[in-house]
Amino acid sequence: METDKYKKVKLKIASYCAYQERCQQEVRNKLYSYQLFRDEVEVLIAWLIEENYINEERFATTFAGGKFRIKKWGKLKITLALKQKDISEYCIKKAMQEIDLEDYLATIKALATKKLNEYSLRISNEYQLKDKTAKHIISKGFEPTLVWKVLKRG
Repeated sequence: METDKYKKVKLKIASYCAYQERCQQEVRNKLYSYQLFRDEVEVLIAWLIEENYINEERFATTFAGGKFRIKKWGKLKITLALKQKDISEYCIKKAMQEIDLEDYLATIKALATKKLNEYSLRISNEYQLKDKTAKHIISKGFEPTLVWKVLKRG
């Protein structure tokens, strides 16, 4: 039988999930912060999945798209962040497929142009200029081979 505390937590957690996409681990942590037992937490997680409040694939796709478009993160950094949130390999793979290759390459090119212009004010050696630019873009999670391909094209 559901207690008043349990009903309140159920409503709270449903609105928490409805507010923005969440992964199971975030919701699980939130439920534990309400001082619930493991069994109660798992029952609520199952209910949230059943009611489609939580969907790992949807979360991964939304997370990846947002980090790419807004923060200009590369696939390597996004993948690492999703792994830290205990997202399955399958969901990560699906999310990465949603990032359009043309947009991805255009983003690398835009970042390269911006950084080359910024660094050229301080660095005159072309090799050092491209090296520093590449390091910056790679640190944002873009694949080194793609970054260097874009930089060599000019």
